[in-house]
Amino acid sequence: MTTTAPGTARPAAALSPVRRAPDNPAIESDAARIAFWETQAGRLDWVEGWHTAHTFEKPRRLDRSRDADTAESPEYTVPTIEWFAGGKLNAAANCLDRHVAAGRGDRVALHFEGEPGDRRTYTYAELLAEVSRAAHALEALGVIPGDRVVIYLPVIPETLVITLACARIGAVHSLVFGGFSAEALRFRIEDTGAKVLVTSDGQFRRGAAVPVKAAADAACAGDNAIEHVLVVARTGETDLPWTPGRDVWWHEALAAQPDAHAPPAFDAEHPLFIIYTSGTTGKPKGLVHTTGGYLVQTAYTHALLFDLVDDELAAVNDPARVDSTVHWCTADLAWVTAHTYEIYGPLLNGITQVIYEGTPASPHPGRHFEIIERYGVTHYYTAPTLIRSHIGNFPSGLPDTWDLSSIRLLGTVGESINPEAWRWFRREIGGDALPVVDTWWQSETGATIMSPRPHDSCFEPGADTAPKPGCATRAVPGVSTRVVDESGADAPDGVQGFVVVDRIGPSMARTVWGDPQRYLDSYWRAFGERGWFFSGDGGRRDADGDITLLGRVDDVINVSGHRLSTIELESALITHPDVVEAGSTPIADPLTGQAAIAYVVLTRAARHRDAAEVEAELRAHVAREIGPVARPARVIPVPEVPKTRSGKIMRRLLTQLYEGTPLGDTTSLQNPAAIAGIARIVGHPSAADDR
Repeated sequence: MTTTAPGTARPAAALSPVRRAPDNPAIESDAARIAFWETQAGRLDWVEGWHTAHTFEKPRRLDRSRDADTAESPEYTVPTIEWFAGGKLNAAANCLDRHVAAGRGDRVALHFEGEPGDRRTYTYAELLAEVSRAAHALEALGVIPGDRVVIYLPVIPETLVITLACARIGAVHSLVFGGFSAEALRFRIEDTGAKVLVTSDGQFRRGAAVPVKAAADAACAGDNAIEHVLVVARTGETDLPWTPGRDVWWHEALAAQPDAHAPPAFDAEHPLFIIYTSGTTGKPKGLVHTTGGYLVQTAYTHALLFDLVDDELAAVNDPARVDSTVHWCTADLAWVTAHTYEIYGPLLNGITQVIYEGTPASPHPGRHFEIIERYGVTHYYTAPTLIRSHIGNFPSGLPDTWDLSSIRLLGTVGESINPEAWRWFRREIGGDALPVVDTWWQSETGATIMSPRPHDSCFEPGADTAPKPGCATRAVPGVSTRVVDESGADAPDGVQGFVVVDRIGPSMARTVWGDPQRYLDSYWRAFGERGWFFSGDGGRRDADGDITLLGRVDDVINVSGHRLSTIELESALITHPDVVEAGSTPIADPLTGQAAIAYVVLTRAARHRDAAEVEAELRAHVAREIGPVARPARVIPVPEVPKTRSGKIMRRLLTQLYEGTPLGDTTSLQNPAAIAGIARIVGHPSAADDR
């Protein structure tokens, strides 16, 4: 590991265009699809080959008439999914050892930028040595294959190190956002039955050192299986609560360990990690992802979408693309986005990446652009909510303060991006010339399912077809999707329906930890007999066959029988120059059944205007953009809207705050302070006290 000084921006390499396979005709059949993924599995090093490439037993309706206790018996069987059964490999060895063995140990694996300005750089060889020491340290604490380790850390190198160390020894890791409450952490510790918790003394957030250890201790109180708490010294906190015999300093645990560790091989279906859903629809679900299939689809989709291959169906990366790439996925490491495209994907493909500890506006709104310039970032992959914050910070457009010429690809992930935010992103950061991979996927799918490609014809200079802002377009090779109605029939073009994955890929979550029935009920009950995974999202297919995502199907407002998408209302509001961000939601209405209300974050200038005038103007604006039926009953200016760490607006809370009803689970919020502010504005301050 080395400490670096500020660098200079590097021009992106001139690369040949990628050949597009528009409809993936070569892999339409199930046999061809499975053969395709077997080919892609060649991206990894396997200790033993598999005997069965894929097994899928879709849910089957049971004959309950033969069951005496029909009230309690299940109605369907739980689906069985396996990929590369019998194959054995090691996840960490595929991320590190093989690159070092191939003579690429001196390549930079990781540039770290701390919020206070401290920086560290790790080569692949240095990262391997640190992961090896951490693997030995975990084994010394009694961790064995199959044990669960909960990781409650900020975005720092130690988070990647301990994650890979778990994978190396076969422990199942579960990362938890470092800003979550003790209650949220406690739930995950108890639900996983974790043996070890890894945390820090504190973290840097918005210019301050925030204590963490006390919250970790509170989460460990009560009935759980925690034997040790491994503590990273990040902020230098001196007055630290400590439990002798249980608590262990990270630096002391690693100091005496050797820097070499022999990686054992694990079955392809060995659990790799448990990741919890955001809780936007209730109690978080612990989704289980296994090793072989997850790594195969992660390695391939990362290479495809982030410009590392010279053909969509290629199973080998272009060395020139790999060598010239500096990848930055801005997600917190606890989110699935980061698991796939910040931890495993970049390291599997042997590229250089950047991670940043702090918030985008600390200590100034241009911090992200400063980082892009410093490290010569070529791929900037971020969330729509962060893009909207850039718009709010730079309402007149991005100044030419920073050299962003190194960027050659933009990407978005998380909630569906509003077209206006998409246009700003490409115009201000991409110079109206760069491709935008607007990726659609979920924690459940493990990897991207639909996205434009980096070299789609619409992004080429002089193209006669324009890009489609906010449109996920089509499925990546090896999977397929469709938009259907409630009966499962294909919805007509232009008509909103349910988005299903009718051919799943290897990275699909296998179950919900400890609750397979919930896995069935949540994702397979609606269309499982057809073998289709129900995403819970709504979408609309256009005449070209491209799909635009419209948000969760439960994020629909039914006004006098007219179904309005919350995403469409929000997109209409964001086209108004006074609006930076919007969250729309339904409320009960005695006349129309439901009415739409919207919460908006205004520009600095608009905040000083007459509130009633702004509200009337925005209500009329929505009516013009969509139609009179979509006119919100209220438009309420707020400082911020409540969001999960991945940028999803928690619309359920917006309704509950307005109506003054109990809020339920709020543990996944990245900005819990927003709740009290909105509650005061809408006149239900006690609602914030019910959390």
